[in-house]
Amino acid sequence: MATNINPHDHDRPIAEVDNKIDPVRCDPEKDLETLEIGDSQIAPRPRIDPMSEQRVVRKLDWRIPPLVAALYLLSFLDRSNIGNAEIAGMKEDLNLHGDRYEWLLTIFYISYIIFEPLVLMFKILPPSYWATFVVFGWGLIATLQCVVQSWEGEMVCRFFLGAVEAGFGPGIPYLLSFFYLRHELGFRIALFLSAAPLASTFAGALAYGITSGHSHLANWRLLFLVEGLPTIVMAPVAFFFLPNKPEDARFLNEEEKEIAQARGVRQVGDAVRIGGIVWKDIGLTFLDAKAWFTALMYFSCNVSFSSLPVFLPTIIEEMGFTSVQAQGLSAPPYFISFMITIFSAWVADRTQQRGLTIISLSIMGAVGYVLLASCTTIGVRYFGVFLAAAGVFPAIANILPWVLNNQGSDTRRGAGIMILNLIGQCGPLLGTRMFPDRQAPRYIEGMWVCAAFMFFNSILSLALRTLLMWENKKLDEKYGPRWISNKESTSKEHDAAEENYGPNYRFIL
Repeated sequence: MATNINPHDHDRPIAEVDNKIDPVRCDPEKDLETLEIGDSQIAPRPRIDPMSEQRVVRKLDWRIPPLVAALYLLSFLDRSNIGNAEIAGMKEDLNLHGDRYEWLLTIFYISYIIFEPLVLMFKILPPSYWATFVVFGWGLIATLQCVVQSWEGEMVCRFFLGAVEAGFGPGIPYLLSFFYLRHELGFRIALFLSAAPLASTFAGALAYGITSGHSHLANWRLLFLVEGLPTIVMAPVAFFFLPNKPEDARFLNEEEKEIAQARGVRQVGDAVRIGGIVWKDIGLTFLDAKAWFTALMYFSCNVSFSSLPVFLPTIIEEMGFTSVQAQGLSAPPYFISFMITIFSAWVADRTQQRGLTIISLSIMGAVGYVLLASCTTIGVRYFGVFLAAAGVFPAIANILPWVLNNQGSDTRRGAGIMILNLIGQCGPLLGTRMFPDRQAPRYIEGMWVCAAFMFFNSILSLALRTLLMWENKKLDEKYGPRWISNKESTSKEHDAAEENYGPNYRFIL
């Protein structure tokens, strides 16, 4: 049978539900409708009960974002605890004179950039296998830092730590795009990325608790050991509890797995999304200006993002506080940042205005760095730390979904994330070298550089938003206003694969 399509039908979930039918497994004669536009037909789509779909999303929410966030929290601790180790005795034991400490930070990001294409492994291999490998790898390397005897040995550890971690963190937003729809994605990425400021919230207190005793090991060695071992323990957890695809999730029943599979068809027109990449799409992404805009934005934010966690205890200590006080005072700004990261992404998802969100956050962060650079009053400078942390972390949490929102195929989304990190992770090469000892106690030059890049980030966001508005206008001129059908909108890909390029695809501003 066939029915004439209502232009507004696309605003509904995959299809509306009749309460008398099964939520997804329908009678082909009664419960599937073949949509007709003009002279052509679109393949039938399964009807999905919105309430059943919400139940599936809730189950995904309780299991996937918390797991990957916990792993990212450990990842962030393992890469940034070197800042706590430095003031716990490592500087003296490894003779970190001159710029040796800055090189320990920089070498991590050099390997992180080199191995950035590993982000695509989440599409090539089953995600649980790949995640297990990289989690165990970085946990082992992070733990082995406790036995290094020289600066050269620590340099080797930091290089391989960056290489292995490059295969996890940058790929998780891409992995989440296999489980969540376009308008759901930003909030879930924020839940994942919020682990970074959350880790920074208690990292100082945890480091103090570990290093304040008198063990047989040097305190900084004990810190690496205690914070590295839990990551190794989490490797089998990733293997058994991270689903490779929605329909394979053990926590879903058969009906829910079919709904999850239908959501994948709704996204890209095909339920099978793991197992290979389209090389042509990678090339097209490299030619897409939008990918380079977000990459430069990520670079700008990363100049500040990379330096804040590893230098903040030192910056606060230079304000006149003791080492212990500095560890404690670094926690409140990060907790505020944690809350704003989640809230801002939720607002951006609800309003579909991610560019304006990033602009606001970038200006907030820039003002914080201006206060740190220009003021001498301790209270005002500490308030600047709050603004900086509350701007930088949440801005990054909104840049990542903006990349995924505005690329029109699975491979292009993965390539967009790869370009984002290839360029963006160069930011830490600058950021980790902006606070040399000679700038103490106020680090004025480093603060001004961070402020400038955050202002630059707001300009880039405005420029990209303007470009997207222009491209949406061109799409409206070509296909008509969104959801208005015409004879060019007749293929089943345009109907089912709503997150792939097609007549009904529009860029998110």
